[in-house]
Amino acid sequence: MVCILATSNTRFTYFQNNDNASTNNSSSVISDKKIKQALKIIATQTLKEKIPSLADLQNMLDSAMPNSSTSKSESNSEQISQVSDSDEPITKRLQNLGYLKADKKWLTKKAFFEIGQKILEDVIKIVEKDTHGFHETRNIGYSNTILDTSKKLEIGDDIKHLDIPSTVLNALQRQKRKHEILKLPLEIDLSDFEKFETKEEVKIAIVYCIDLSSTMKYSLISGMGTRIEAAKKALWALYVLNNKFFPNDSIYVIGFGSLASRIAPRDIPYLKTFDANDNFLHYTNYQAAFRLALKILKKDGSQNKRIVMITDGQPSACFIDDELQKNQILTDKPYSNFYRPDQATMSKIKNEKDLNLEIKNESVYLCYRYKQVDPVVDVSTLKEAKKCKKEGIEIDTIMVSDEPELLNYVENLEKHLQGRAYYINPEKIDQVLINDFISNKKKAVYSRTG
Repeated sequence: MVCILATSNTRFTYFQNNDNASTNNSSSVISDKKIKQALKIIATQTLKEKIPSLADLQNMLDSAMPNSSTSKSESNSEQISQVSDSDEPITKRLQNLGYLKADKKWLTKKAFFEIGQKILEDVIKIVEKDTHGFHETRNIGYSNTILDTSKKLEIGDDIKHLDIPSTVLNALQRQKRKHEILKLPLEIDLSDFEKFETKEEVKIAIVYCIDLSSTMKYSLISGMGTRIEAAKKALWALYVLNNKFFPNDSIYVIGFGSLASRIAPRDIPYLKTFDANDNFLHYTNYQAAFRLALKILKKDGSQNKRIVMITDGQPSACFIDDELQKNQILTDKPYSNFYRPDQATMSKIKNEKDLNLEIKNESVYLCYRYKQVDPVVDVSTLKEAKKCKKEGIEIDTIMVSDEPELLNYVENLEKHLQGRAYYINPEKIDQVLINDFISNKKKAVYSRTG
């Protein structure tokens, strides 16, 4: 480390600080391999719905990464994965390195992106070898990136990018060539005008909607984790992908059950599903997600807009906007269930899950039917989705369930919306089944190693 000392005569003295060297030789330093091992363990824990406390995480790291003071008879391969000798807890050392913080949400921004990058590397294998580009857009971008070069102004060009010095110089050179007497005010001809060249940027505003209904707790058929863990993994990877390759994009995240809430992207690891203890918030209301996404995207100035739903299947709830609609349902089904959360429930969800649920004057119609969708829910869901399409918003769906009935519903929805339905097998992440209702094709995509 180089330090600078300012003296009284304003000269600077440079000297070597040896603190860094002593720190590097201290027993509290963790090697890159050990950091990667620790982050791998942390990643596994953050994908689970019930995230451990910092103290519990310390115990897990201690168990998985024993201290090197253990038996000397251990093999070299085991010694490589061990943490260095130190009485300081490994979580404390990771805090010093900027990976953890002493908080309920203990993952730092640095750790969030490093873990997300590793998840992305696993998922990115699905991209085919000959695939070009990432964004598919309907509209070209804005010419808002000004380059150093300039060109002649053409009719229809935006004059806000006018290169005034070059324009004046062109006028002077033109008059000189014609041997005209220079006089003020300077006469500028149309051919004299030049503008700075610009680069058209394609910007997208995208809203990721993740299903937090109670069925997302279900285990995958393979028994390797749950649907919510697979959904969080997909969402985490997608967010990092967007942030890495398209930093100018606007990225939003919504979590939804019976109601929807906007979520800070870095809270993705802490997402939890609703359950019966949350009153009736554990139903699946696509309409709530679409409605909130539409509200967000209407305020965004991007020309290209998209909603991506990450879900395990069928909706089981929708909004009731007026008494007439409610009475029509009751006429057909007198025992129908309608719900509106009270303030105590809203406060509980805010404290426990850090969610600000969006609801105005609506009530929620609840109707769960095993592997079927209630007609009222179906119509309301499609109606809200079509409102989004009318605003030029594309809608895609990522499925984290492999039940045929649930897949069929999503495929039929995307068929109506002319979108895409993706099915990702979390146990075989390098295989993706895509139903593309834009090009009317169905295909399986495999990685190069698959």
